[in-house]
Amino acid sequence: MAEHETSGRLADEFFTPGTSSFTEFLAAHRPALLPTRRPFPAGVRAGADQFPHGTTVLALSYRDGVLIAGDRRATMGNVIAQRDLEKVHPADDYTAVAFAGTVGLAVDMVKLYQVELTHFEKIEGIPMTLNAKATRLAGLIRQNLGQAMQGLAVVPLLVGYDPAAPEGAKGRIFTFDVVGGTYEKPDFHAEGSGSPYARGSLKKLFHKGMSRRDAALAALQALYDAADDDSATGGPDLNRRIFPIVSVITEDGFERLPEPETEALAREMVEQRHSHPDGPRVAP
Repeated sequence: MAEHETSGRLADEFFTPGTSSFTEFLAAHRPALLPTRRPFPAGVRAGADQFPHGTTVLALSYRDGVLIAGDRRATMGNVIAQRDLEKVHPADDYTAVAFAGTVGLAVDMVKLYQVELTHFEKIEGIPMTLNAKATRLAGLIRQNLGQAMQGLAVVPLLVGYDPAAPEGAKGRIFTFDVVGGTYEKPDFHAEGSGSPYARGSLKKLFHKGMSRRDAALAALQALYDAADDDSATGGPDLNRRIFPIVSVITEDGFERLPEPETEALAREMVEQRHSHPDGPRVAP
């Protein structure tokens, strides 16, 4: 056992000058703790039905900031692995991240990203800019490339409130590919196996200057449409009272919509679907 482990003294690496990146600190001194290390020998791929995968997540800007939401289902092949998975998480007070892909790796990546942002702010004394936060998350995804090529991909969706952005554009949305490519999306975006259907729904429902209520309803409608056509996406489960997670970020920071509010909106939407199964129609 090392001396510092018995004496309670911090190890020497904690006093070694370096960058403000916690990930780089782990890579240099404790690489085995990184969730992005390769789990399989070269040439071995993970079966799609061996690990839980999560879908679908989406985001849209609205009048006061940005909204991010996700369904609750995780699947392993044709099996529902979990019905109440949480795919939307705050990264810090003004940033949130949601994920689609391999659940175990995604959860670890989100936790590491949260520590990365906190560590930077403690070392530098200031928070990262939103662009820098997107760059840091892209770096974590790039480190996971080896596992992604083995079938264990993680595709996050990042949103934040940027006080430096022009009025009406302070809620920003970033999406990524499996090699860490970063793309800012105007207005709305979705990721996961149900994303084509969710984006199609949002394309009809989105408009500039939406209220929080209208934005939340649009997100729930889009997730419902995704679940209607994609078996890996879960819709509102009224019997078990499991509803999508909807969160917003405004100048006041991150807020997860209270469960009663989300439930009331989801039940209202389902009731509307009784008379209009395909959802709201665009006014001529």
